[in-house]
Amino acid sequence: MGEVCKEQQPWLFIIWKTCNALMCLFFTLASYVQINDPDAGLWMAGYGVPAALCAFIVWRADVTETLAWRRVADLHVMISCAVVSMLGWRLFTEKVSAIFQQEEGRECSGLMLTGVWLLLCRHSGRAAVGALRVSTAAAITVFPFAAWLYYHINKDLRSDWPSHCTTAL
Repeated sequence: MGEVCKEQQPWLFIIWKTCNALMCLFFTLASYVQINDPDAGLWMAGYGVPAALCAFIVWRADVTETLAWRRVADLHVMISCAVVSMLGWRLFTEKVSAIFQQEEGRECSGLMLTGVWLLLCRHSGRAAVGALRVSTAAAITVFPFAAWLYYHINKDLRSDWPSHCTTAL
């Protein structure tokens, strides 16, 4: 398996691993800020599992071809899709327009991000990681950091958030 990953262009492979390292960092931070949440354990697992899966990719890129990695990732994506559907339905029926001002909207977005990222990583160890996957990964990687920075700078956007959402970081 390791031979396949070595055939690709080195710069694409470096960017791919860097994106996974940054997403591992983001998911770890997202897991940490859940510490004050009333249902912290669920959300810490929701972000901790993708953080660990990304760390495995950084450590050994062809890990995505192992049965254990795929099963854990598939289970997480399946559960995330179910929870995103429930949260999305709730936001839709309540006609919420300011999604990021509602805790359910932030939770829904975070779980969608974990699911999309894990699907992007799926089978990335099977063959050389191409320019399209790496470009997509780079674009997705920038988004959560930019959004977090934007909300951190604009304190008025967080004014209606519950206290457990504003005190961890």
